[in-house]
Amino acid sequence: MIQRIADPILLKLFDQYPVVTITGPRQSGKTVLCRSTFPDLKYVNLEDRSIREQAIEDPRGFLKTYPAPAVIDEIQRAPDLQGASILK
Repeated sequence: MIQRIADPILLKLFDQYPVVTITGPRQSGKTVLCRSTFPDLKYVNLEDRSIREQAIEDPRGFLKTYPAPAVIDEIQRAPDLQGASILK
């Protein structure tokens, strides 16, 4: 696999902040970047309807199921998760 220029930047941000958000256009490699940079972190994708419904209906419970550190893909599909992550 080709190492990306963003890898060391992402690792540095991960060490400095409790939440790191990666944005960009569709199909630009955001998920591949996360999964290759953090292969040992729990990964959850909110494209899955049942997982997304859990995240929407009970954000705090969802975050207990997938505690930090974790990669949450498609987090924009459950906007309340972002607030719940800091309101423990």
